[in-house]
Amino acid sequence: MDLRTVILWFRNDLRLADNLALREACAQADRLLLVFVHDSGEDQPTPWGFVRRGPHRRAFQATALAALDEALRARGSRLLQCAGAPAEVMVELARRIGADTVVCEDIPAPEEQAAVDALRAAGLRVETVWQSSLLDPATLPFEPSRLPPVFTAFRQVVEAAGCAPADPAPVVLPPLPPGFEEIVGDSATPGEHRPAPSGLSGLSAAQAAQASFPYWTPAFEGGEPAAQAHLQGYFAGDLAHRYKATRNGLIGADFSSKFSPWLAQGALSPRSILAALRAFEAQHGASDGSYWLWFELLWRDYFRFLHLQHGRRLYRASGLAEHAVPPAHDAAAFARWCRGETGQPLVDAGMRELAATGYLSNRLRQVVASYLVHDLGCDWRAGAAWFEAQLVDYDVCSNQGNWLYIAGRGTDPRGGRRFNPDKQAQEHDPDGVYRRLWVPD
Repeated sequence: MDLRTVILWFRNDLRLADNLALREACAQADRLLLVFVHDSGEDQPTPWGFVRRGPHRRAFQATALAALDEALRARGSRLLQCAGAPAEVMVELARRIGADTVVCEDIPAPEEQAAVDALRAAGLRVETVWQSSLLDPATLPFEPSRLPPVFTAFRQVVEAAGCAPADPAPVVLPPLPPGFEEIVGDSATPGEHRPAPSGLSGLSAAQAAQASFPYWTPAFEGGEPAAQAHLQGYFAGDLAHRYKATRNGLIGADFSSKFSPWLAQGALSPRSILAALRAFEAQHGASDGSYWLWFELLWRDYFRFLHLQHGRRLYRASGLAEHAVPPAHDAAAFARWCRGETGQPLVDAGMRELAATGYLSNRLRQVVASYLVHDLGCDWRAGAAWFEAQLVDYDVCSNQGNWLYIAGRGTDPRGGRRFNPDKQAQEHDPDGVYRRLWVPD
């Protein structure tokens, strides 16, 4: 009997634990090739004039891929990294190892769906596995096409139905296909060895010490080991109980959970976070703070299910607002916003932190986004693209959903959110410490 060879295409699921796509591939394969493709399309300029994946996300991803390769080596396997267009890479690999099936994570955004379509058009059999949300769409008390039109109604229905995720079984990795070493020998493998975390040029000592997500330090580097260590450390104290009260902070690592960068690259699953949260509540009791972590996980799910419901409509200039006028845009104002040179101190501080570190607190993301759209009169899509290029925790569904929300072209029942930056500064930076940190006198 012929042995079946399968390719597992890692996408935004750079982990071994709780990886449903990996489990499916292992169930089908006698031989398994594990691949990550550095998509050359992400290095091309967007219509707004900058690349889609900037240096922060690239560096954070490099440590995650190195950690994944180390974990696979410990199990007798390897990660093959290739550069190029995913369809071209997969077709050539499939030809060389005699595979006809690719298994990968299902990502509901249009460009990610198009990449899968290209593989199928090239003659490959592709099985996509939904796994990035906390809740499985198949277990919801409604069809994804009937997703409630606002988040609060969604949350209430889900909580009333008692929806909860399932626990997947562990996997046993099949061996690599014959000829793997030959493939590695002539394939592009950027970042194959583990990169050493290093400091960032341009950061002052104070900025580096007080950065919200210092991914250049070992504790905050990419990958499953650092993610699991952070998860355990977070629930070892009382941070979860204090989360709701501190989540709008601006400085340091402890004011919010900081799970989002590892969630975005898939080094940590939302189900793992919920399991740790429930264990914490069983030992220490539930609170408003611990509930709010569940609340935020549901928001993340909502934006994913919104993509299942509306798809490409979320990427139109008008978004879901059928009769909205085309968004205005001021290229010069947008450039000043990107550089943190608008003259509004809180906005400029936030934009400079984002450019210097690849991270920004959730509160400030809302403030700077609102300022771009409602004060500077710029196109919300330009802001979404800039966040994609800069953020270490860029997540296509959450990024698109949040920008639509701010711009009033998504599901916000108020028709958009405008944040007064002066009022926000008084509430969240009353002594000016944050502003002086990033915009020194």
